Amino acid sequence: MARLPTYLAFDLGASHGRAVLGTLDGDRMRMEVVHHFETPRIEEADHLFWDLDLFWRELERGLDRALQAAPELRSLSVDAWGVDYVALDAAGVSVRKPYCYRDERTSGVMERAFATLSAEAVYACTGIQFLPFNTLFQLLADRTGHPEAEKDVDHYLPMADYFNARFGGRNAVEVSMASTTQLMDVHTKRWSRRVFDAFGLDRGRWPAIVQSGTRLGPARSAPEVEVVATCSHDTGAAVAAAPATEGSWAFVSSGTWSLLGVERTEPLLTDEAREAGFTNEAGVDGTIRFLKNLTGLWALQECVREWGDPPWSSLEREALAAPAGMVTVDLEDPRFLPPGGMEDRLRAWCRETGQPVPETRGQLVRAILGSIAASYGRTLDDVRRVTGRDIEVLHVFGGGSRNRLLCQLAADACGVAVVAGPAEATALGNLLLQARTLGDLPEGMSLRAVAARSSALETYRPTLQPE
Repeated sequence: MARLPTYLAFDLGASHGRAVLGTLDGDRMRMEVVHHFETPRIEEADHLFWDLDLFWRELERGLDRALQAAPELRSLSVDAWGVDYVALDAAGVSVRKPYCYRDERTSGVMERAFATLSAEAVYACTGIQFLPFNTLFQLLADRTGHPEAEKDVDHYLPMADYFNARFGGRNAVEVSMASTTQLMDVHTKRWSRRVFDAFGLDRGRWPAIVQSGTRLGPARSAPEVEVVATCSHDTGAAVAAAPATEGSWAFVSSGTWSLLGVERTEPLLTDEAREAGFTNEAGVDGTIRFLKNLTGLWALQECVREWGDPPWSSLEREALAAPAGMVTVDLEDPRFLPPGGMEDRLRAWCRETGQPVPETRGQLVRAILGSIAASYGRTLDDVRRVTGRDIEVLHVFGGGSRNRLLCQLAADACGVAVVAGPAEATALGNLLLQARTLGDLPEGMSLRAVAARSSALETYRPTLQPE
């Protein structure tokens, strides 16, 4: 009897990474986490970096464990967050440690860049929301901060594409990842000549952009395993697995960040969209993810870390016992971007804004989750206003979909039903795209149809007393 086809998704998040083994069983993808690790970040000389060597050891360990569990593994693919990248020499060796996007070296760079090419012109070319850590502004900061190292750069690769190449695939930048850099032309899906030329950047240092589902070559350590560029950007992979098959829906990919938006067939580049902070990122099959980046569970993750990682069940009980609607915090304030001291910064915000200061862990958790939900409500209203689209359902997937209190608060704040799940949407999308690329999906079955059959979903409806 033939074995069921298996695939390996490496899903790298800003706080944790996981290796997820997927087995396609008819019209369902079964998933098993075979390796889990903390994302290796380095604090050195007042800067934040990613530890590439430790990352690589964890990925190799994940592949070894996957091959032990599934010796006939067919393929692998890496997805990760956007904007960060590795600077490489001609031999493919990094010339310096890659920065973490939370490093503060880009402070003020974005504002100065607009003196060279206006925000309106950059948005018209790229369609990307302006964030101070976008790849474009990181490159400009590198030119000032590392002129001696930059002369040794042969090419750049975003994090996920770098690891795909290191496994054995060719140098390439998958389109969903390329779109996050603010260097890609949103119309042509190629590197933007206007942006590169305006800022004096070298297009030749960026490998060709490839479509989602591109075969990159065999893995060096396991030649029978194909390396596939699925959606290198984690949100692209997650939205590909959104279990939405009908109706007018929006999505939230909920994790360290929350990405809230809708799927479109073409970019929306109006002044209204730009001023409201929306981005137009490339998705699978030529779609556009029209969304807004919001601070997600980052503040809560930092508080939990500062508290010594108590079990979530305890924190949830404490939060449920705390008063509803006590505090609303603007988590998009730049003060909440760096790590460390989060509890103190949250309380300082409350004092400065004349709100009650949360005294207990439960009150802080309730304040953070309520603030996240409130940002969902505001942003969904903006989606309706800017697109003219009525939204009936909000699909929440990713790690935040496990947070029952957040999902209920989101339903209340948005005034629509929230369908929660799958929690591993990014890994599921990655795996399903591998299966489709290798021709393994059942005939006539779409990615989303298989995703819906593979997911345990829970629906939350608005209560009469929204927070």
